[in-house]
Amino acid sequence: MSADTPTPRTRDVYTLVVEVGRKAGDGLPDKATGAALLCYAAGVDEAEAVRETVAVLKQADLAPLDVTGHGTRAERTEAGDEIEAEEIALMDRAMAENAVIVAQMTAFYD
Repeated sequence: MSADTPTPRTRDVYTLVVEVGRKAGDGLPDKATGAALLCYAAGVDEAEAVRETVAVLKQADLAPLDVTGHGTRAERTEAGDEIEAEEIALMDRAMAENAVIVAQMTAFYD
């Protein structure tokens, strides 16, 4: 590679939990006060994965309030997390499609 050729950046998939508040047209259950979304997002780093996830959720008329990163599959495995085959398949899909996958939604009620 020549000096002016950019080095390809390696992508990974990050596990994120996004808390969302209420917004008109958000599709959350009527009496819910918000929700937590388990997402798998591809990115060159966690910051990019977070930015992409927030952008996608805003486009879906959701109101992201807070994002907690739980690392890559390798980081989670190293930390002792057991990752089920279904979760691995979703992570692989996020990587293959360079996408944000919302795997689970848990509504919050007062």
